[in-house]
Amino acid sequence: MKALVFKRYGKPNQVALAEIPRPTPKPNEILVQVHAAGLNPIDNMIPKGTFKPILKFQLPATLGSDLAGVVVEVGSSVTRFKPGDAVFASIFDFGTGALAEFARVPEHAAALKPPNLDFVQAASIPMVGLTSWQALKERMRLKPHQKVFIPAGAGGIGTFAIQLATYLGARVGTTTSTGNVDLVRSLGADEVVDYKTQQFEDVLRDYDAVLGTVRGDALEKSLRILKPGSTIASLIGPPDAAFARARGMNFFMVFLFGLLSRKIIRHAGKIGAEYSFLFVHPDGSQLAEIGELLKAERIRPVIDKVFPFEQAKAALAYLEKGRAKGKVVVQMRSSANSG
Repeated sequence: MKALVFKRYGKPNQVALAEIPRPTPKPNEILVQVHAAGLNPIDNMIPKGTFKPILKFQLPATLGSDLAGVVVEVGSSVTRFKPGDAVFASIFDFGTGALAEFARVPEHAAALKPPNLDFVQAASIPMVGLTSWQALKERMRLKPHQKVFIPAGAGGIGTFAIQLATYLGARVGTTTSTGNVDLVRSLGADEVVDYKTQQFEDVLRDYDAVLGTVRGDALEKSLRILKPGSTIASLIGPPDAAFARARGMNFFMVFLFGLLSRKIIRHAGKIGAEYSFLFVHPDGSQLAEIGELLKAERIRPVIDKVFPFEQAKAALAYLEKGRAKGKVVVQMRSSANSG
C-alpha cells in the first residue's frame, strides 16, 4: 500500500510517499481503509525530531494522526465495530500513521463517523476535537459565563475550541487577523482582538482560563489578562514534571521538564493561576460525544483546503506556513465526499 513516511529525523527530504506492507490488525485493533486524513502542526514537527524524546517511532514511520474511513477487518477481541462501519479516529501516540491507504486503529480510539459529515469533514475533527475537549472540559472545567481566551481563533484548534467553549456556555476571547474577524465571530467568539492593530493583553481583562496555542511570549503575556484562581492549559509547552511522571519518564526527564516549566509556573503562581501542559490522548468515547455535537450541528467542521493523496507532502508544507483558516485535509479516495 502507499503511505507518506519519513526515514530519518531532521531532514525534510526524508519525507516521501512509499510502498509499504499493508498492516495486520492486532486482536484489539480494527483495520481501516483510509478515505481522508486531517493534518496537524505536530505532523511537521515529528520528522524534525522535535518530539523524539517523547514519541516513539520505528523508522521508517508513517506520518499522520487523524483519519476517517471504512473498517475492512477487525481483530479477534473487537466487539464495537464490524467491517463496513464508517469511523473516525486519532491514532496519535501509537507509533502508527494515518497518511496511508490502510491504518491500524485501536478499538478504544475509534468512534462511528457522524452520518451528516463526509469523510473529509470527519477526518478534520479528531485531534482538534479531543484537544479542545480535554483542555476545556477536563483541565479547565469551564462553567457557563466564565471567560476563556483562545488565541489564533481562525486556526485548526481555534475554530473548534471556540465552538466547544460557546457550547459549554463560556464567553470567548480570541485573536485573529483583520480578514478572519467575521469567521471567528460566526463561530461564537465574543471579544475579538485584531492582532495587526492591537495587543490582546492591552484589551482583554478578568479571564478565568487561557488555552496556550501560540509560540513565543504569548503565554507570559496572557498572564496579564487572568484573574486569581484561573487556569492555563498549554498545548505548546513548556512541558512540566507532572506530564513527565504521567508518561513514566525517568527521574532526569521529570527533573528537566520541571526545570523547563519552573518560570511560567512561578509567574502564574504570583497571580494565583495554575499552569499545566496538555498532551492530547486518543479516546474513542470522547470522540463519540464530540460526534453527537457534530451530528446535532452544535459544532461544524471548518476546512481550509483539501489535497489529493499524491500531494500529501505539499499539504504539510502548506500547513506549515501557518495561514490556514481551519483544517487542512488529505483525501485518499475520491469517494470521500460521498459520505
